[in-house]
Amino acid sequence: MGLMSFLRNRAGFILTGAMAVAILAFLLGDVVKSGTPFWAKNQNRVAEINGEKIDFQEFNQQVDQTAEMFKQQMGGNLTTQMKSYAVQQVWNQLLQKEILKSEIEKIGLEVGKNELNDLVTGNRPSNQIVQAFTDPQTGQFNRNQLLTFISQLNTAGNPQAAQQWEMLLAAVKEERLNNKYSSLLNNSVYVTSLEANDEYQQRNKLANFKYVLLDYAGVKDSEIKITDADYQAYYDEHKNSFKNQEETRSIEYVVVDARPTAKDIDYAKETINRLKTELAASTNDSLFASINSDNKYPYTFVKKGQLSPALDSVLFNVPAGTIVGPYESNGLFEIAKVAQTTVGPDSVKASHILLNATAEGGVQKALAKADSIKGLLAKGESFSSLAVQFSTDQGSKVNGGELGTFPRGQMVPVFDNAVFNGKTGDIKVVESQFGVHIIKIENQIGSAKYVKAAIVDKAIISGKETLNTAHSKANAFLTAATAQNFAQEAQKLGLKATTATRVLAMDNTLDGNEAPRELIKWAFEAKKDDISDRVFETEQSYILARLVDVQPKGILPLATVKKDIEPAVKNAVKAKLLTEKMNAALSGASSLDQVGQKLGKTPVAVENIVLANPVIPGVSLENKVVGTVFGLQPNKPSKAIEGAQGVYAVQVNGFVNPAAIPDLNAQKKQILAGKLQRSWASIFKALQDKSEITDNRVKFF
Repeated sequence: MGLMSFLRNRAGFILTGAMAVAILAFLLGDVVKSGTPFWAKNQNRVAEINGEKIDFQEFNQQVDQTAEMFKQQMGGNLTTQMKSYAVQQVWNQLLQKEILKSEIEKIGLEVGKNELNDLVTGNRPSNQIVQAFTDPQTGQFNRNQLLTFISQLNTAGNPQAAQQWEMLLAAVKEERLNNKYSSLLNNSVYVTSLEANDEYQQRNKLANFKYVLLDYAGVKDSEIKITDADYQAYYDEHKNSFKNQEETRSIEYVVVDARPTAKDIDYAKETINRLKTELAASTNDSLFASINSDNKYPYTFVKKGQLSPALDSVLFNVPAGTIVGPYESNGLFEIAKVAQTTVGPDSVKASHILLNATAEGGVQKALAKADSIKGLLAKGESFSSLAVQFSTDQGSKVNGGELGTFPRGQMVPVFDNAVFNGKTGDIKVVESQFGVHIIKIENQIGSAKYVKAAIVDKAIISGKETLNTAHSKANAFLTAATAQNFAQEAQKLGLKATTATRVLAMDNTLDGNEAPRELIKWAFEAKKDDISDRVFETEQSYILARLVDVQPKGILPLATVKKDIEPAVKNAVKAKLLTEKMNAALSGASSLDQVGQKLGKTPVAVENIVLANPVIPGVSLENKVVGTVFGLQPNKPSKAIEGAQGVYAVQVNGFVNPAAIPDLNAQKKQILAGKLQRSWASIFKALQDKSEITDNRVKFF
């Protein structure tokens, strides 16, 4: 196995999130920027973070690589969702890199040469090194593979592999610097004895009290009058909660359903039934499946758990030659014809010696040489020694031909058949597209029933008639709609207009439903009340949109949040009325029972409430009310308290103080652990808020 084969074959686990970090850290680092005019640079600038300008081509290269990683990890085709995830991951990594870079430089943190070497080949290598060189079958770090890879870097002369290695080293170094920085900050977090004791009291001191509640719901909206001053007062008091971290937009949209109709489903069912008849008569099942199936399934042995639930429940219980289905699953119909069943190992450990047929003078000469080597093995010669002497697979020969342990389907079919149909200790000679192999089966692990089947599926898709009808309706709406009658015109056509608020530039959904990126990009280029000049398409619908509002970055103006705060403002106005009513009842009363009599309400008793969980059972979370309780003297009614559910008056019956804190140090350690868990996110958020960040991604993605 050559150097690049090593990288390719392990792409699914080398290129994990950690490797994504590595690639991003390296390629977004010291990239030489030259030869581009100033205006072109600005035009292609995807972002600027604390003065560091990020070019689109550089950024997009990382997005493509990360998206490819997701594709390898998740399987199937590259989806828009994978691309969206990739853009966000690259952005998050870029933010962290650039925001922390200047902080780390200020402090003067570095990673020395010996320290870096230790992180790569030392006794406790970096997590990223461990992940990149972990055997996917055993789940164990393979130090020999690491050392072999490093030694081959100096001899293989492969610039692509060398670049990938540099990416990984850059990521290891950056991770170490970030860990040093976070460790410095974490070591500045501490807990005092006073804090520990206070926390203990909040969780263990019990309050028993009773309350009278005048519920906001008891006041009808028609009984109050809300003024602009009421809105302004509430807005001024809660202004910081209206801070927009980045620009958002409100989009009114109409969805025209283009999903398959009953007629389309019947057509797909007729098609799959016709294919079932043809599959029964087929003499080349794998070719038939390859030509006729919408999804191309490998024609190989699979075991239970690897197919759709419907096929999985049937295929392993029928003999070879049986055709099953059709079954409906995830928007498609499936049929399958069983070609072969077998019981065999789950995985095999094997070694091989690879001969290059061309170099040996042809396949026949290579096979003859393979037989000679097989004869030497039969006489007791060492397989590993012969592998080092004869094998042309540079990746495995250095380990005596060892290929490790692998499951069915990882090797080419002829190789797979040889090792999974043989038995432990067998020596086999087979020919593949790579050459002639002398294979030794070292061990066979596990046992299960396997089935080889030709699987054919047909997607249930919207037919031409369905799509034309939906598209015509969408165009009719687009022609008639204006900013003023958008919702009304939708209703005339049996459609519904919905408004998604606070849409972010990099969102790909509206209210949780799929939305094309083109629609979001349009919205962030449009002006208020603009209507899209085109119909946007998803796989199952057509969408038309109107830009309702723009919420700029920073503290949002009152006009923007007025509708959102209306319920809270109503409660604030109701609270004034109810507070007057409660104060009148409290006046001259020496107990809560008297207050209740005046209001015609029986006080409700609650027990064993702690400050750390300020919930009034059966009512709601009431921070202000429970906080007031723990500051009261027993047997005296409180003043009126404006809570979340209404206006309260409370009276403490008594407190139950806990025993002395059993282990102050243990309490301090527990609180410290919680603080440390939260500290990094808070610190990074603070650094991010203070950073100068210009995000232009919406122009490109």
